[in-house]
This record gives sequence, C-alpha cells and structure tokens, in this order.
Amino acid sequence: MREILGLHGSPIGVRFVKKDQARSAEPCSEEHMRFCQALMQARHGMRAVICRDNLACPAAARAFAFKPLPEPLKTGKGLVGFGITSREEVGVKMFEGMTVFDEGYIDRIEVFPLEEARKEPDVVVVEDEVERLMWIVLASMHSHGGERVRGTTAVLQATCVDATIIPFREQRLNFNFGCYGCRDATDIGPGEAIVGFPIDELPSIITHLEYLNKKALPHSRGKHALALFMKHEKGKEEGCSSL
Repeated sequence: MREILGLHGSPIGVRFVKKDQARSAEPCSEEHMRFCQALMQARHGMRAVICRDNLACPAAARAFAFKPLPEPLKTGKGLVGFGITSREEVGVKMFEGMTVFDEGYIDRIEVFPLEEARKEPDVVVVEDEVERLMWIVLASMHSHGGERVRGTTAVLQATCVDATIIPFREQRLNFNFGCYGCRDATDIGPGEAIVGFPIDELPSIITHLEYLNKKALPHSRGKHALALFMKHEKGKEEGCSSL
C-alpha cells in the first residue's frame, strides 16, 4: 500500500486486547498520550500500548470504555469552553451520538506500524493526503461490487471513534477529515485526512490497488492533471504551441 500510493508514513495497525488476553499482551507504554498521538507515532515507525492509566484524552477514554465521560463534556459546557459549539445542548448531542465500546470490553490497545505487526490487528488506519486515501476508498468499493461508501463523523473523536471504533464495530470502511483534538495534538497536515477499515478488508484492498496501479493511478499513466497543466503553461511562456 505504501509503495503503490507513495504514502508519507506507515499504515497503522490497531489491535484490541481483551481482558482474557492481557497477561500475554505487551505492557502499557509509560508515556501518557492521546490515542491520536499514538497513531501519529505509529505512522512514523514507533509502537505504543494504550490503557486506562496512560490515555491522556478523556473523550477517547470514554470511547474505549476505560473511564466515564467527564461532566463538562457530558453537559456540553466543555465544548462551549473550547469554542467548538455555542450551545451546550449541541455538545450533549454530539457525544450522545458517539459509537463507543461497552465497559470492560477491552483491556488495552496496541498501536503499531502495520509492516511491523507482531499479531494481526483488528483495524488498519491510514493518515495521508486526501488523494491517496481516495484510491483506498475506490479499492474498497471494487471489493464490494461498486457499492457506495459512506463516511460518518462528528468532527470530534476522528481517530478513536471514526477511524477505529466504527470500522471495528460496524465492520466497514469509514473516513473523515480529522477533528479538533487530532489537529491540535498531532502533526496531521491541513490537506490530510483519515481512513480506517477492518483488517479483513486489507487483502482485497491491496489486490485492487495493484489493479489500479496498472493504469488508473496518475503516476501509472505518467501524468497528473496539475503537472500537465503546469507543463502546458510553461510551454505557452516559451512560445510553444504543443507539449
């Protein structure tokens, strides 16, 4: 995937460790971090293990059922304070609609570069420029017979809920444009977005990316619309009538 699309970083594997698997699992990371920061580190080649005690984001801690949602977020006052919403009832509605885990479902979360997976992940998350993610979505459409892909987001909890929990719980690809938290706490670029899908979709996505790489991908055709336009403009400046 990384080679075909020219991704700027690694696709990320996310593995949910259940309570009965905890003894044989990797120890929790000593560093406190948000889930989106764990993804950022994995994108750049580092591993992290998230658990109740080191997850620094209270909203993500609720989504993974490690801790209850703090009262300011539950009542909407927190989002008003952050300047995200102007009315508390809007904040309440946004959190009420989140897809979350049931309490006690998982013990910890392993986050790692996909190419360095020691065990099969549950979900694959990719952060990159929108055009590169577009081809992943198209490859997924191929594997589902052309069925339209729907993305859902609250523009909150884009990495923990939209790109990780929803693909796992609903067993489907989901995409989003990031959120307040991940754009504040990670190096995700202004032109980048996020896609997540269940691991079972990875083989078919790779198969169809390989197919797209034969002809459809811009670099496979030896051209790109913007590059072609710039070449044409340069030609006009030099008095050339053709490329």
